[in-house]
Amino acid sequence: MIRPQPESSTKRGQTLLPLSLVAVLLSTSACGDGTRRLPSINGAGASFPAPAYQRWAGDYKESKGYLVNYQSVGSGQGVRSFLAGSVDFGATDEQLSDEEFKAGMASQRGAVQIPMLGGTISPAYNNPDCPDLKLTQTQLADIFLGKIKNWSELGCPARTLVAVHRSDGAGTTFNFTNSLACFSPEWKSKVGVGKAVNWPVGLGARGNEGVAGLIQNTPGSIGYVNQAFLRGVVKPAALQNKAGQFVLANSESGAAAANNIKLDERLGGEDCNPDGAQSFPIVAFTWILAFQSGQGKDKAEAVRTFLTWALEEGPQQQAAGLGFVPLTGDVLERARAEVAKIKD
Repeated sequence: MIRPQPESSTKRGQTLLPLSLVAVLLSTSACGDGTRRLPSINGAGASFPAPAYQRWAGDYKESKGYLVNYQSVGSGQGVRSFLAGSVDFGATDEQLSDEEFKAGMASQRGAVQIPMLGGTISPAYNNPDCPDLKLTQTQLADIFLGKIKNWSELGCPARTLVAVHRSDGAGTTFNFTNSLACFSPEWKSKVGVGKAVNWPVGLGARGNEGVAGLIQNTPGSIGYVNQAFLRGVVKPAALQNKAGQFVLANSESGAAAANNIKLDERLGGEDCNPDGAQSFPIVAFTWILAFQSGQGKDKAEAVRTFLTWALEEGPQQQAAGLGFVPLTGDVLERARAEVAKIKD
């Protein structure tokens, strides 16, 4: 007599496993190292902090095993992608407006604006015949107004001066033109402030990378870049600050200026010409934009975990080595509290 198999051991020709073994396999498949695996996350935006964000992504993968992809496409595109919900986080060098907080996915999911680093925006030039260039605030504005056309007008050997600027919408441009508007009433009335403006003169290039590359390949040129892009023949010019001192862009002068910027309740804030004898006059925070909800538990945890890690002392000091101003004190604590608002 053939006895039927117990129902618990077979089902539709498939052998059932003991419940205890199923539990072990589910645990192992979910997290081979005993912890739940987090999904990769994608961000896009400002080119200003790109060297830090891309370095962080590599180190984060090495230390934590999780993937972060960051595309340096400029603040304007970063904000648009964030509002469209096509990225997990955006990045911008210009704080969001009230209208942007109420637009697109920022309105539906809620948005947090997290300062990640500070940075200086330095005049950058390529002219070996003019070492140790010093510029007044008026001279800097006059260069981009097209009023200064030859290096001889800056006390250097005669040579045609070529101005270089961003061709894309950029938070770097917003902060640079915001300072020029403080330095020069003529700039304010004729050109104004924005992520993109109608430049009176000069050659354009995309991103801090593109501007630095164009300066490098154009002897006699001068433009503006985050200090992290100053290298080789792309030299910094000392710029006169509000106190009348000529200072170079570096972590110390950037920190002195950043400490004079007051942030609002959304952690936005700017100062077009900060006080302080040691302050570099063009300095800004750069922000990451993230959703408070609506992206799912795993994605929210992945974004929150990465940003929490990036605000630790190690990554912040690593960014300082790349030419950025690390967050400290009250700003750092407020940034960490904002990250904690990211939910599922």
